[in-house]
Amino acid sequence: MEYKLITHSKEDTRALGAFLAPLFKRGDVVLLKGDLGAGKTTFTGGVAKALHIEDHVISPTFNIMKCYVGGDIPLYHIDAYRLEGQNIEIGLDEFIEGDGVCFIEWPQFIEPLIPDERLSITLLNRGEDNREITLESDDPHFAEIITKVKEAF
Repeated sequence: MEYKLITHSKEDTRALGAFLAPLFKRGDVVLLKGDLGAGKTTFTGGVAKALHIEDHVISPTFNIMKCYVGGDIPLYHIDAYRLEGQNIEIGLDEFIEGDGVCFIEWPQFIEPLIPDERLSITLLNRGEDNREITLESDDPHFAEIITKVKEAF
């Protein structure tokens, strides 16, 4: 199932993340695709806030992973950009298969670690603060989430 929508501001992109947050369950994996500056971290920040995570979400590019706990469920935010062509056996699978929801930026660099049950979200910068956002999954759980987004947006 696939659904595309346009957000017109950072606040709209965060609001989409906030809408999705309560629909996620422990063990969910969300792939975030898009160029630098496409809004992946902004979107993740909206999810975190709605999960009652008090920490400010920042891009994990230099850390590879940031863990946000203390909210409704843990949020693991992985940026695999620096892992291209590297040994990916660094323990990320424990978080991908963990007790929280896991967001992965640049997932193509750790593809062997990613389960088939996943939601792919692609963000494209369409100029100004406009973002074209595509949600896609064949998994029944995520297809249900996409249906709820269609109904609300």
